Amino acid sequence: MMRMLRRFLTTAESQGTRDHSRTLFTALALFVLLSLALTSCSFPGIVSTSAQLPQVNATPTSAVLPPIHFPQDEAPHRDLTEWWYYTGHMNATTPDGKLHHYGFEFVIFQALRSDLPPIYAAHFAISDVTGGQFHYDQRRLIEPKAVLPNGTSTSGFNLVVGNWTMRGLNGSDHLSASMTNYAIQLNLLGLKPPTLHNGNGLITYGLGGFSYYYSRTRMSLSGTLLDHNQSLHVTGEAWMDHQWGNFLALGGGGWDWFSVQLNNFTEMMIYRIRDASGNAISTYVGYIGPHADDHLLPASALRITVLGHWTSPVTHITYPSGWRLDISNPQLHASLTLTPELKDQELVVYASTGNSYWEGAVSIQGQSAGATVQGEGYVELTGYV
Repeated sequence: MMRMLRRFLTTAESQGTRDHSRTLFTALALFVLLSLALTSCSFPGIVSTSAQLPQVNATPTSAVLPPIHFPQDEAPHRDLTEWWYYTGHMNATTPDGKLHHYGFEFVIFQALRSDLPPIYAAHFAISDVTGGQFHYDQRRLIEPKAVLPNGTSTSGFNLVVGNWTMRGLNGSDHLSASMTNYAIQLNLLGLKPPTLHNGNGLITYGLGGFSYYYSRTRMSLSGTLLDHNQSLHVTGEAWMDHQWGNFLALGGGGWDWFSVQLNNFTEMMIYRIRDASGNAISTYVGYIGPHADDHLLPASALRITVLGHWTSPVTHITYPSGWRLDISNPQLHASLTLTPELKDQELVVYASTGNSYWEGAVSIQGQSAGATVQGEGYVELTGYV
């Protein structure tokens, strides 16, 4: 899933505690300044660069690096950049018998540089669709005692940032996070095997480095949502991305990322990377069939039409708002309209990752594989400053 870690480390020195030595604190401060100058880590999937990105091939990349192994590679690695990213839709029946719909985002980022301790940032957002409200919070943490098994553990992952936690093994995951007026305790179960993007889960960026990237494109969801002190039982579906590797941002630009879950038990992951001038320089079109068969379609098969715009009253950034995705290929013909369930789903997270972006729940209507479909998804937008 295209995700961002832009300037994750810009405020890391504020996490220094009295237990840290002056030497460590100074090293961290210098590291932060160096990161600003050299490595502004940006997002999962593609390295931002003003140069031409390698086009994703229609055939799997020839792997010169070790392949992904499960469950070992679910756990943290000793690479420069890594994240675990969840989005999804939830429904609850309130005590008065009404159906209440929510979207959620929960992500934890990990960054490593030199021999310094891992630095973590996390975002948690609730799209209260029925209530017409969007809320989010953020965390950051330096963890000198972090254990990084680097592909050797068979125990899955267990991530803790403050009072937020993620843990999982073999697609059976648990999420816990809270903020003012909202909290989640969610259990997720993968309904399909993980999808290894680009055929083998490996995407290379030339001088930018490499990335491993897999998704659990359909996970059942159940648990508890606390909404203004009212405990609600929720059910729904989620999407999970895990990405890691020794990759760095090389320049400006941004991306549009789409996750699509349709009621015919198929999914799509689509992204378009833009350079600093707004030109598309790399496109990915992945289609996952009802039996978990993964198809990588050529970029020429995709046409994205922006249907509207929304301007943030906080950052004054104007984002696209509403899309039609047309895919024409022998493997798939689809025309889907994606409508934001709330216009304002912008996260202004300068205190943790140093940026702002729009990430929100969307509803989907259209045609796919010759039939009428509907569904839900998430869209992430960056680089529209």
